[in-house]
Amino acid sequence: QVQLVESGGGLVQPGGSLRLSCVSSRSMFNLDTMAWYRQAPGTQRELVARITSGGSTNYADSVKGRFTISRDNAKNTVYLQMNNLKPEDTAVYYCNTPIIGYDYWGQGTQVTVPS
Repeated sequence: QVQLVESGGGLVQPGGSLRLSCVSSRSMFNLDTMAWYRQAPGTQRELVARITSGGSTNYADSVKGRFTISRDNAKNTVYLQMNNLKPEDTAVYYCNTPIIGYDYWGQGTQVTVPS
């Protein structure tokens, strides 16, 4: 069983920044692909950013140039730095890791950017 615990969400004005953190309980964290997803009310959960064990990253088009995913293997932690936040970034953000065909999810952290 893998536990993922997110933190760092909150209320921020448009143009502001937040950094989300996700701590994994898995001892082999350094081998895992990690990702951030988000889900706004009435919409499907969507991929925001992903980072592989080797450090390769990919991003949703809507966040390219504004969000940065990174990892610290010594701390079993993946981060999502979010800059120039917009009202359309408002959502619950979830940490994810796929392991042997099974998706593990954190509990989610709310990010709110008022219009």
